[in-house]
Amino acid sequence: MKSDIEIARTTELKKIKQVAEEIGIPRDEVENYGRYIAKIPDHLIDDEKVKKSNLILVTAITATKAGIGKTTVSIGLALGLNKIGKKAIVALREPSLGPCFGMKGGAAGGGYAQVLPMEKINLHFTGDFHAITSAHNMIAALLDNYLYQNQSKGFGLKEILWRRVLDVNDRSLRSIVVGLGPKSNGITQESGFDITPASEIMAILCLSKDVQDLRRRIENIILGFTYDNKPFTVKDLGVAGAITVLLKEALHPNLVQTTENTAAFVHGGPFANIAHGCNSLLATKMAMTFGDYVITEAGFGADLGAEKFYNIKCRKSGLQPKLTVIVATAQGLKMHGGVSLDRIKEPNLEGLKEGMRNLDKHVRNLRAFGQNIVVAFNKYATDSEEEIELLRTHCNELGVGFAVNNAFSQGGEGAVELAQLVADTVENNPSKPLQFTYKDTDSVQQKIEKIATGIYGASIVTYSSSARNLMKQIGELGISHYPVCIAKTQYSFSADPKIYGAVNNFEFHIKDIVINNGAEMIVAIAGEILRMPGLPKEPQAQHIDIVDGHIEGLS
Repeated sequence: MKSDIEIARTTELKKIKQVAEEIGIPRDEVENYGRYIAKIPDHLIDDEKVKKSNLILVTAITATKAGIGKTTVSIGLALGLNKIGKKAIVALREPSLGPCFGMKGGAAGGGYAQVLPMEKINLHFTGDFHAITSAHNMIAALLDNYLYQNQSKGFGLKEILWRRVLDVNDRSLRSIVVGLGPKSNGITQESGFDITPASEIMAILCLSKDVQDLRRRIENIILGFTYDNKPFTVKDLGVAGAITVLLKEALHPNLVQTTENTAAFVHGGPFANIAHGCNSLLATKMAMTFGDYVITEAGFGADLGAEKFYNIKCRKSGLQPKLTVIVATAQGLKMHGGVSLDRIKEPNLEGLKEGMRNLDKHVRNLRAFGQNIVVAFNKYATDSEEEIELLRTHCNELGVGFAVNNAFSQGGEGAVELAQLVADTVENNPSKPLQFTYKDTDSVQQKIEKIATGIYGASIVTYSSSARNLMKQIGELGISHYPVCIAKTQYSFSADPKIYGAVNNFEFHIKDIVINNGAEMIVAIAGEILRMPGLPKEPQAQHIDIVDGHIEGLS
């Protein structure tokens, strides 16, 4: 079989205005970024059409280093639905350069289920990430300048919360000192960098309803606290208009196409292990305006992406998914069943059975949200029929749908079984209205503990002294009604990345809390999770190159 990039290179693409026109978007509303990429203005969103569209969430079992293929399944499901005569559109997040040049080499699907042009989507795309990076760091520069220019008047901040961001995995930037040198270089102080997907600006862009809402949220960003414990915001800086200008174009959803030329919106890119893990609300609603079926995905396993999709994105937008698809692989389940990474391609029914406990726990959690569930088995060449039938029988006993997905090797044709099951379930037995994990009126501590004990399986939640102080401060600010976004490892239900399976009765420690007042959520940081990743021993960048005018090494 050809590599991902070979398949992408040999796919004949349609001009993006034709793709737009085929789903009902007028040609004169398409803002081209080259021949095959466009931005679509958000004024085309029709809330009445959104209400009639069928939204399907694709999530997964707990992530493993073997990979799960959630994006490939999401794209494949859209292709399969179109194969059976449905009007389906996929809405995904944008890839980050950090993991693209670090671990993954790209995040645009795989095989014959990709979004294209994959090289551009994986690299600079329409510049959205650069705009978010620039807007975030512009605020940092303006804040430092404000402190420098007003220090002679006695103004200062007791605590500065606003760090910088960069869309690169760079561990050396996690903690830095700025303002070294002569006094004209500014005030010497500690700072640091997070990766761009962790930026509050990213979360704001993905949750904003329109440009006015974007500006309102930017104004409300808390940059630090004064010596009399008053929050100092972007509104106090007087620069919200300038930051909104930097983000004006980035706010509009990006339209691309799949390997079978169907429409795909790819917009926004918060990680689910350190942020809320969902593509933009505007892109989802745009897809729902023009598609009868819309497939969207939320990052990593259902304990992270799906939980945040329901408790944050759906809570704030009113979206109601008709069905949740959970992706599982034999290799991933075997890892959760205690099989070592170097043995997961070998048949091992006992390891597979043990690993099903991880799937079962996710199914119970999703049902608690009121969701009907379909399990999509993402098939690899090494999977045996005996393993597939074992999982199919298990899902039948659980009372959840089961279908094999072969979209990676066969495109839409390989996802027809899954698509038919999804369509039948949506039409005959859709999910009930969402039941959230916690109430808006719960305290921040109650929200954290309901997620940690109810979703993850923790028996006790502990807090650092700084986290306890911040929870008290949140109450004093009157923002306890915000939803909670827990930042934790993607490899375990716990905060320990080495504990696989369906772990229960563990201690869950909250190390720190970040107030995202503009995004209107509270980020609770658990365990040793870092908001600026590092590069692996052999980064993917070593394999990315231009050969005979073609990019190699992306996937």
